[in-house]
Amino acid sequence: MAKTAFVGLGVMGYPMAGHLVKHGHEVAVFNRTPAKAEAWAAEYGGRACRTPREAAEGAEIVFCMVGDDPDVRAVVYGADGILAGMGKGAILVDHTTASADLARELAAACEAQGKHFIDAPVSGGQAGAVNGVLTIMCGGSEEAFARAEPVMRAYGRQITLIGGPGAGQLTKMVNQICIAGLVQALSEAVNFAIRAGLDTDKVLATISKGAAQSWQMENRWKTMVQGKFDFGFAVDWMRKDLRIAIEEARRNGAPLPITAAVDQLYRLVQMKGGGRWDTSSLIENLRER
Repeated sequence: MAKTAFVGLGVMGYPMAGHLVKHGHEVAVFNRTPAKAEAWAAEYGGRACRTPREAAEGAEIVFCMVGDDPDVRAVVYGADGILAGMGKGAILVDHTTASADLARELAAACEAQGKHFIDAPVSGGQAGAVNGVLTIMCGGSEEAFARAEPVMRAYGRQITLIGGPGAGQLTKMVNQICIAGLVQALSEAVNFAIRAGLDTDKVLATISKGAAQSWQMENRWKTMVQGKFDFGFAVDWMRKDLRIAIEEARRNGAPLPITAAVDQLYRLVQMKGGGRWDTSSLIENLRER
């Protein structure tokens, strides 16, 4: 069993840190809202800390899951940051969906101090975190991955080392590019079925067993028909992820015409007040008013 720390107790990090305790690991936590860390400690029996540095002190592996590149830097660097508390040989695993540039930056910063870094964004949403069945895409050294992977099994079902630093983040970009176009197509299909006067239950139940099948279809079509959008990954976070992917594509020359278009469709959802709706809310752009 490992001595660990977890920094960032949002809708994903909170249950992920809890799974570490359930699997017998020692866990110290930090959250920028102290009450959240105290509530987590009361629920799981871990230790709430006042700073990221305090949480990281003595930990073999420090997990981090915050919002965006600036949020990661805010908890990693500085006198009270994660790096200041980590000992030599310790591993920082960043589960935040962030840029590949940041991953390479953090890997270099850790290496300079005799520490290790893995960028490890996740897929599976809040339900995957709660149920401990996330897909985790990793970038880093084989040595660090070999040590961290057994601990990540507490909340990960599919955990893969893709390549060196930044490879995990690039893979998450591929994941989000796939999802963006798929959700828009599903929105158009569901809306078409409704306007055609079809029994959507029968239609979607039928085609979900054929070539059109997808996770999004299986898990979201019913709630899309019902206009319920409080079941998963928020539009605000999806736009952040798509921004990162589009910026990376500008650098590597990969055209992303559908992704760029869907990003703007999510912008329309935000303008409707749907920033905290889940990503299946794209269908709201198509409904009759």
